[in-house]
Amino acid sequence: MNTRRELESQDRAIVKIAAHLPDLIVYGDFSPERPSVDNFDGVLMFVDISGFTAMTEKFSTAMYMDRGAEQLVEILNHYISAIVEKVLIFGGDILKFAGDALLALWKVERKQLKNIITVVIKCSLEIHGLFETQESEEGLDIRVKIGLAAGHISMLVFGDETRNYFLVIGQAVDDVRLAQNMAQVNDVILSPNCWQLCDRSMIEIERIPDQRAVKVIFLKPPPSFNFDEFFTKCMAFMDYYPSGDHRNLLRLACMLESDPDLELSLQKYVMESILKQIDDKQLRGYLSELRPVTVMFVNLMFKDQDKAEVIGSAIQDACVHINSVLRVFQGQINKVFMFDKGCSFLCVFGFPGEKAPDEVTHALESAVDIFDFCSQVHKIRTVSIGVTSGIVFCGIVGHSVRHEYTVIGQKVNIAARMMMYYPGIVTCDSVTYNGSNLPAYFFKELPKKVMKGVADSGPVYQCLGLNEKVMFGMAYLICNRNERYPLLGREEEIKYFMCTMKKFLMSNCSQVLMYEGIAGYGKSQILVEIEYLAQGENHRTIAIVLTKISFNQNFYTIQILMANVLGLDTCKHYKERQTNLQSKVKSLLDEKFHCLLNDIFHVQFPISREVSKMSTMRKQKQLEALFMKILEQTVKEERIIFIIDEGQFIDSASWTFMEKLIRSVPIFIVMSLSPFANTPCAAASAIMKNRNTTYVTLGPVQPKDILNKVCLDLSVRGIPKELDTYLAEGSCGIPFYCEELLKNLDHHRVLVFQAMESEEKTNVTWNNLFKNFAKPTEDLKTFTFGVEEENEEVCNLASGVRLKNLSPPLDSMSLSHQMLVRCAAIIGLTFTTELLFEILPCWDMKMMINALATLVESNVFDCFQNGKELRMALEKNAASFEANYRSLSLKPLIEGMDHGEEEELRELESEVIQCHIIRFCSPVMQKTAYELWLKDQKKKAMHLKCARFLEENAHRCDPCRSGDFVPFHHFAVDIRLNTLDLDTIRKMVKSHGFRSKLFSFLISPNYGEEIREKILSFFDIIITKMRTSEDDVIPLESCQCEEILEIVIMPLAHHFLALGENNKALYYFLELVSAYLVLGDNYMAYLYLNEGERLLKILKKDKSWSKTFEWATFFTLKGQVCFNMGQMVLAKKMLRKALKFLNRIFPYNLISLFLQTRVEKNRHFHYVNQNQQAQESSPPGKKRLAQLYQQTTCFSLLWQIYSLNFFFHYKYYCHLAALMQVNTALETQDDFQIIKAYLDYSLYQHLAGYEDVWFKYEVMAMKQIFNLPLKRESVEIMTYVADRLGYIKLLMGHLDLAIDLGSRAHKMWSLLRNPNKHYLVLCWLCKSLFLKNSHLVVATYGALWTDKVTEIETSPQSFVYRPFEECLQFIHQNEDNRILKFQSGMLLGLYSCIAIWYARLQEWNSFHVFSNRAKNLVSRRTPTALYCISISRYMEGQVLYLQKQIEEQSENAQDSGVDLLKNLEYLVAQNTTGPVFYPRLYHLMAYVCILMGEGQNCDLFLNTALQLCETQGNVLEKCWLNMSKEWWYSNSELTEDQWLQTLLNLPSWEKVASGKVNMQDVQKNKFLMKVNILDNPF
Repeated sequence: MNTRRELESQDRAIVKIAAHLPDLIVYGDFSPERPSVDNFDGVLMFVDISGFTAMTEKFSTAMYMDRGAEQLVEILNHYISAIVEKVLIFGGDILKFAGDALLALWKVERKQLKNIITVVIKCSLEIHGLFETQESEEGLDIRVKIGLAAGHISMLVFGDETRNYFLVIGQAVDDVRLAQNMAQVNDVILSPNCWQLCDRSMIEIERIPDQRAVKVIFLKPPPSFNFDEFFTKCMAFMDYYPSGDHRNLLRLACMLESDPDLELSLQKYVMESILKQIDDKQLRGYLSELRPVTVMFVNLMFKDQDKAEVIGSAIQDACVHINSVLRVFQGQINKVFMFDKGCSFLCVFGFPGEKAPDEVTHALESAVDIFDFCSQVHKIRTVSIGVTSGIVFCGIVGHSVRHEYTVIGQKVNIAARMMMYYPGIVTCDSVTYNGSNLPAYFFKELPKKVMKGVADSGPVYQCLGLNEKVMFGMAYLICNRNERYPLLGREEEIKYFMCTMKKFLMSNCSQVLMYEGIAGYGKSQILVEIEYLAQGENHRTIAIVLTKISFNQNFYTIQILMANVLGLDTCKHYKERQTNLQSKVKSLLDEKFHCLLNDIFHVQFPISREVSKMSTMRKQKQLEALFMKILEQTVKEERIIFIIDEGQFIDSASWTFMEKLIRSVPIFIVMSLSPFANTPCAAASAIMKNRNTTYVTLGPVQPKDILNKVCLDLSVRGIPKELDTYLAEGSCGIPFYCEELLKNLDHHRVLVFQAMESEEKTNVTWNNLFKNFAKPTEDLKTFTFGVEEENEEVCNLASGVRLKNLSPPLDSMSLSHQMLVRCAAIIGLTFTTELLFEILPCWDMKMMINALATLVESNVFDCFQNGKELRMALEKNAASFEANYRSLSLKPLIEGMDHGEEEELRELESEVIQCHIIRFCSPVMQKTAYELWLKDQKKKAMHLKCARFLEENAHRCDPCRSGDFVPFHHFAVDIRLNTLDLDTIRKMVKSHGFRSKLFSFLISPNYGEEIREKILSFFDIIITKMRTSEDDVIPLESCQCEEILEIVIMPLAHHFLALGENNKALYYFLELVSAYLVLGDNYMAYLYLNEGERLLKILKKDKSWSKTFEWATFFTLKGQVCFNMGQMVLAKKMLRKALKFLNRIFPYNLISLFLQTRVEKNRHFHYVNQNQQAQESSPPGKKRLAQLYQQTTCFSLLWQIYSLNFFFHYKYYCHLAALMQVNTALETQDDFQIIKAYLDYSLYQHLAGYEDVWFKYEVMAMKQIFNLPLKRESVEIMTYVADRLGYIKLLMGHLDLAIDLGSRAHKMWSLLRNPNKHYLVLCWLCKSLFLKNSHLVVATYGALWTDKVTEIETSPQSFVYRPFEECLQFIHQNEDNRILKFQSGMLLGLYSCIAIWYARLQEWNSFHVFSNRAKNLVSRRTPTALYCISISRYMEGQVLYLQKQIEEQSENAQDSGVDLLKNLEYLVAQNTTGPVFYPRLYHLMAYVCILMGEGQNCDLFLNTALQLCETQGNVLEKCWLNMSKEWWYSNSELTEDQWLQTLLNLPSWEKVASGKVNMQDVQKNKFLMKVNILDNPF
């Protein structure tokens, strides 16, 4: 019962608040007056823990080596909680935690001091005993120093209506600090008064030379002394020591009953962020982290501080003012304590929920304000302030029953030391100085001093004050433009300026161009570029930069403008300025009014009587009128372009003058500004609404520009893809953030530079398969990197580095929103609202929806109704800028929008309710929020909750029949999922067989017209039944596997990894890899395979069958990745390993090869001839099926790999692998596996030229589908057959049948709502239609990864083309797309086509760029039609280049021709090259021959190609061949620029797309446009 009461009490808010406060406050009865004083006697213990500051620094500089706040908090609280526990056990009250030190009190009557001192000494010695044998796990030596004092103590309570603070003051407080300062490691020092009051007979001491204080050696009680009895008697005098029923408690405050009045009183002593955490029921320790903050130490020295009553009023006045200042500037007082004869306030800017962009400037403004005020407070003698910025530990330290929120770190120490070593001034460190963005003349560098405990503080500066000084010339924008460093990603913005400037110079009206963007977007750099571009004759450019202080200086902006116009900025003395002014204004202003210029230009004209009588307003109007006249006169001679950086700091008087100016004088004002914090003044609003004002909103730069910037900054030719992704995500497209991240990486020695290796020389292994470097774009190569080409470097990451962010982007949110974001981060990057609600602690649905809506509005989250919306959103890039005329986007700032905002929020809430999927807008936000969680914050419990919720959906989607991505995976490794067994489902399905009489026709090896019609009619009937069937044949929705992958499988893997469930994590990582391979994403598959490999190595001692199967799956998946990448040697190695784990050894030598072939042939005979018996026998078990499925995958890939090799004996290995695939598939008794194996075997026999055999297996595949029931699974198999059979017919050159089968497969996949298969069919179907030249083809490679449905219309004899620029743009935009880049064949074809285009135009430099890119991909061969098409294109480009070599009579032209002919012959001879490509290859061979003067061979190849075209029905190639014949063997000639003329005569794409062009006009050019490689060489 007691335990239950204790647990209930722990959840009470008052108990949680009391844990942050000492008993002295919790049980104190104080006067409501402030300040109030209480006096008592007691013993003080000051414990200083050495080593924690060094540990904080170590962790903050090791963030990238996978260390951080989590480990720090764990170690910190391990030691501090042990000390707290000892103090509490011995009856002490922890008054304060001051960083890595603590102050404890034993409050007793004076007559009890003698005995209590003995107890405290015993406690001190036991604390030392804790550390004698321990060393922290991080190798840091943690030791303590303890000082004790006793006597009279005063407590001062002070504060304002919102916050209260307390201090202990008196001689005992001074003594305890002095005693601790004398202590060495493991010492206990007694102050003189403590030594006088203690029981000296009980203590062995050692005298300290020249000191009255003594060092305790040990306690020496008499033999009969019973310490337990003695201790019990002593504790009877302690008012709040737990006893009786509560004797087992460490602290009586743990059992506080709810008391609203007491709770309200205690709340005033606790920081607002802590109260918010308690109110929101957030997890304890939630705020602990390493975070960048600005620390301000304020020290007040008093003229007389002996008594609290004397200095109390001064501290009260100072505290009230400090609090009021910090409230404005988003800072907080963290601690107040007496420090070396003074009172010190530890103030911090940048606590969670209070991070501000101008944090450093706010701190300095606060410091100056506080310094000025406190210096005037009576009784305060000296005010000293130290300000530092950097990463410190901010968090809750202590024990669960007594802890405080504190800050620890070297930056805290440096601020404290600067405060003491530089008294009477405001000082700051170099980080604060650099981060303030204030003019240098606000500061003065101070001489360095050696400060205790600080190895190197760096430069120290005095802040002289923040009043703007008019120092003409110093406010100008400094142009640091570098010719070799282009302005990246802002081309459109600069183009906009150039157009506006041209318009201004040609007209007689003003123009205003405003660039708005948040800090770090590179606004200043844009203006630097603009200033450079604006230079020219007949106009003057004036560029200035403002600061925050400028806003408070009346007319400051115009003052600087006029100083430049009047030439005062170059004057060295006021007399020179005065002379210049007299000459410039004498004709415009009466001499008696010259004194109006005194204040604004700091001159000394005599003050006239007329001016002395003027009001301030009239003086201002006179000045404005004069300035307007001067400017009117100036612009007649030369136009003015006025450039203002940081325009948000323009003062209101300057805005007013500028508003009149643009209406009266033609002037071009260009300014950059951050979003207005408050509503701009009326004049500013009027300028923004002016018809000649354009307001450009800057956005983030694109990832490619971030990559270019990094390569330029580092002077390298490439950076790792991981670093590229990290910087693109971490910077959020903001150049300044990118620079800061780079500086951090360099500071932590994460970046390693090494010589760049050529791709050709690199040996491909699994580890470097995807070790590609992200390289700058082509247009950047015009800018040199400062190194010779052969000495070019790339940047790499140091080994063992795990990139993560140091700057959490959560600080501007409320704490409750931060809590939601951090809980969401546990789930992953993408999550569902249902799961988020499941894990949020104590939140209701309304509260969550409201918070989500606010966070969606703040661009923290995006919400989507389904996976399709999510995928479409991910494909879009944010625009880099948006232009608004008359500043339409600023209306919310100018007009009140409170009601509108409420309406908008309500609409967002409705939208969020409808949405199912939520995603972090920035991946770095999720990563950072996740890293802020610590181990003791129940993170594992939340991961477990997530895993349990997600696991029931961890399978393929319903349209894909809910199986594993790795077939029968969970049966093989005993992972139980909440899904219905597929066999059970099958038994529930009634068999509706669709049998046909087609078998009787399938007896001839050649498809006759009748058989062909029967096959096609079969698929037509299936399509009809699919559309009309009442059964569940067609899925209600499209495939959701990609969505499941993102929001279920991937998070599950990470949840189990975090839980230490390595077996389950491995399972889901392998599922993840298999899913990515299904979606065609080899790169992501590769990344997660590496995660799987790491787990397999951890689990290597596990020799169970399930772990063996996981190894087999791992190598199978590895083999698939390598195969898709065209790395066949690696793929073969991996697949052989997989088979070994699956107990199927594939032969290594010819003897075992022939033996195994014999065995497999017998097995095959047995399976085929006893098919009926096999069907009646029981199917294999689930584990066996899992094995067999993996085996079929391996054999399917192996025979394709062996077919690529030209060695004679490899065809036997190829045949064996294909045969083993068929036998293994037959053993599964699975229809799909059997049909797939039959069609694969048929294709193998097709390519090998065994006509009778391939036909037999096609017949067997057709027989198999006729026996299937008309259910969804069976229809998918039928669709696969139509698809695969059509593809085979294309490869073999049966174009008509390929088109007929492909169009049906296209319809069937469309009905089955499978977009991936649908698009893949379109690829080869378009090729068939193109060769047949009978349909309108509208298809692009983009359809492979977009959701746009591509339609094929049967419009005969028509042809549509796309502009070349569109194709080139597509390649530039997508060549780094991870799917496109790592799918062999695609990029090879695209690069080759571009190379051919440039070859036709004789632009050989551009040709070589793309030809070389293609060349690097040629070796990545895959046995696919896509690769064959692409290699044909590549060879076409090489033939064009050969023609150039021959025309230029190059020395190696003959050798090149011979090599080219050999390569073409090799391609024809390859078993993987389908006959459909032969005409093209023979055509190229004929051209090579005629170029080299071999007319006989040319005839042979041309005739062979024509015969093949006739047989296949390849109309397109036949026309090209006939044109070649005509050109080569007749007198007709082509002009030199025939190709260029053809291009120029073609109608524009817009006309073609709109249907305004007669397609017959384009038709005559179609063959020439596509081929025209065969120019007449004679």
